Amino acid sequence: MDALHRHRSLYKGTTPPWKETYRKRCVDRLKNSRSRLLERYRQMGTSQQPSGPGASAIVQEVMEEEWAALQSEERGLPPLLGPQGLAEMFNLEKEYDEFAVLEEIQQELMSHEMSIIEEYERNLQFEEQYISSVVEGLDETQIICPVCGVRNLNISSHFITCLCGLYLNTKSNVTPDVFKHLLESRMTEHMENCCQIPVFSVAAGTDGPSSLMISCQACDYLSIIV
Repeated sequence: MDALHRHRSLYKGTTPPWKETYRKRCVDRLKNSRSRLLERYRQMGTSQQPSGPGASAIVQEVMEEEWAALQSEERGLPPLLGPQGLAEMFNLEKEYDEFAVLEEIQQELMSHEMSIIEEYERNLQFEEQYISSVVEGLDETQIICPVCGVRNLNISSHFITCLCGLYLNTKSNVTPDVFKHLLESRMTEHMENCCQIPVFSVAAGTDGPSSLMISCQACDYLSIIV
């Protein structure tokens, strides 16, 4: 502990020089861990709050991983104490400014985490409403065209058409139920990594029939629906 005391006494009353580098790295890593964060949040179930232990564990992991990376570059930094890492650090006496800095960064990360989850919830609600309007249509046999979003699709044997101009020769028998499943799965796949609204279009085939595509400029997602 003497070495640790000496290290922290160097920055007593000042902002540690590593603060901004560490803070930025933590924020970037958390944003890049969006898929992992949302997967853990989904596993928690709707009965738990986003601020519960399952969500904040990501923040602690991010801070520990980035601290280890920073420590390898700046040898003067102390290790995270004990098997519980930052959790144990925060339980020690908060007599050094470094503790306040770490807690400040932790609070900022938890705020970013909450923003990601809230954005996910808003887009999930919108996505569910949009899927419902697309795949349900007027009744179980009618599906609203994803391209124009207004007219109903005509799905008959090997053809899917719409008065807006959509024309697809599927080369195989695609039922309304099969089309619904394909549409839902692609939209869900996109939503897992992006909060933006995708667009639907028809791409002419070079050596075969046209395809219905789903794409997003924000995340470069592109996939064939049928």
